Amino acid sequence: MQQVPEYVSGHGLLKGKSVLITAAAGAGIGFSAARRAAEEGCRALMISDIHPRRLEEAVATLKQETGLGEVYGQLCNVTSEDEVQTLIATAEEQLGGVDVLINNAGLGGQTKVVDMTDDEWHRVLDITLTGTFRMTRAMLPHMQTRGRGVIVNNASVLGWRAQKEQAHYAAAKAGVMALTRCSALEAAEYGVRINAVSPSIALHDFLKKASSEELLAQLASREAFGRAAEVWEVANVMMFLASDYASYMAGEVVSVSSQHA
Repeated sequence: MQQVPEYVSGHGLLKGKSVLITAAAGAGIGFSAARRAAEEGCRALMISDIHPRRLEEAVATLKQETGLGEVYGQLCNVTSEDEVQTLIATAEEQLGGVDVLINNAGLGGQTKVVDMTDDEWHRVLDITLTGTFRMTRAMLPHMQTRGRGVIVNNASVLGWRAQKEQAHYAAAKAGVMALTRCSALEAAEYGVRINAVSPSIALHDFLKKASSEELLAQLASREAFGRAAEVWEVANVMMFLASDYASYMAGEVVSVSSQHA
């Protein structure tokens, strides 16, 4: 197993930009993306989540550890159209317009198809796929009016690959990929870019609670580097897609995985 590389310092990739990230409280990819956005020089940042205390703590931590003064938190459940509209309106006002939206909200789980209830199927699809759609639909009119903006979606290699007990999550992430490609063509006409990252396994506390230790070890062993990704390694690719370095990319799904063929 190769060692985890040193944390990469910021290079001003998002200098002067404002960033909105969903499901960014806690210790997962979303929070890491928020930290990276601040380290990459964003001028203002808003994160959303469904957990009030965790959201408040995340905002305080980001301010303290990155030195960015303009960090805001807004409660939002992406299954609620009203809350999505409120989040977008609040972010537009407080951030002075949103330059970058990162759709990170998603929900997984482990259930065989024969044991899966309609409620379980619908919940995963509603948060992971339809939530991404709701956020994109609400954000695009603002970005399209300005003639600029970037949306980065969080997909998964399970949108391409098969894994037992993941039919709902894989179907949702495949949908995120298709949504990314189709919406990107529509948005490009207005100077707005939409792309996605597709991680394989990135270890964080929520994933450890949702999956067995045995499964996580098995998945990590399949990776070329013999380890799971660090959440900030996924966030780094998000920062690239959000930056002007990716100015000619639209509808792409970038794999953040070292898995063996």
